[in-house]
Amino acid sequence: MENIIKFFENINPILGAFYATMFTFIVTSLGASFALFFKKMHRGVLDGLLGFSGGVMIAASFWSLLAPSIEMSKGEGFQKVLPAAIGFTLGAVLIFIMDKILPHLHINFKESQKEGIKTSLHRTVLLVLAITLHNIPEGLAIGVLFGAVASGIPEASISGAVILAIGIGLQNFPEGIAVAMPLRRLGLSRLKSFYYGSLSGVVEPVAGVIGAVAVTFFTPILPYALSFAAGAMVFVVVEEVIPETQIDKYTDIASLGFIIGFVIMMSLDVALG
Repeated sequence: MENIIKFFENINPILGAFYATMFTFIVTSLGASFALFFKKMHRGVLDGLLGFSGGVMIAASFWSLLAPSIEMSKGEGFQKVLPAAIGFTLGAVLIFIMDKILPHLHINFKESQKEGIKTSLHRTVLLVLAITLHNIPEGLAIGVLFGAVASGIPEASISGAVILAIGIGLQNFPEGIAVAMPLRRLGLSRLKSFYYGSLSGVVEPVAGVIGAVAVTFFTPILPYALSFAAGAMVFVVVEEVIPETQIDKYTDIASLGFIIGFVIMMSLDVALG
């Protein structure tokens, strides 16, 4: 871990954001590679992995994003928490709007339950778009934190940014599985299932670099940007990840997965960040 942190300390933070989000993209591809070897995955395992993913995202939203946002805001009382409250709300609202516009289909839902504008897109594309929507705030969160380091904000650290990237990578692994395996079950070939599963993570490096550049050039928006990413991630978990795990009989497994993911991310952030 120390060697990894030293590596990121010796490069430009914006380049660091790119490398970190490329790591999360690669982990997504590793998850998607399960489709190369298996055609089916037990529904309970999938729900447990998605629950784990949700737990990591919620823990990261607070310890890596919201808490630093509040800490670096000036003033006292409501004045100190106002930037975090505004940013958090705007992040959630943006994903809400994208959720209503972008055509997509959640993993465990029927095709008649697709969301967004009406479209004739194939079910495969809609499944990929659903996870792509998940990944935008994740890449943005990593980029914003690296951008905070580039801006010299004392509340931000390379170690914290690296830990966030590792946490997001951990939960991207089951997300890659969650895209590729249903596609394989639908009859797509091994390679196509892997390809589409990996494709869902491509957006993270793009969002990461955009987030890092934005806060580097506009430092005053940093508390808003951190909480914005947190709001976007929490909305995704509450509106999409958790409901997907609660429509079958494995809700307890999903809940335990959530707790495990939350504890792991919390421990990483507090102990190492």
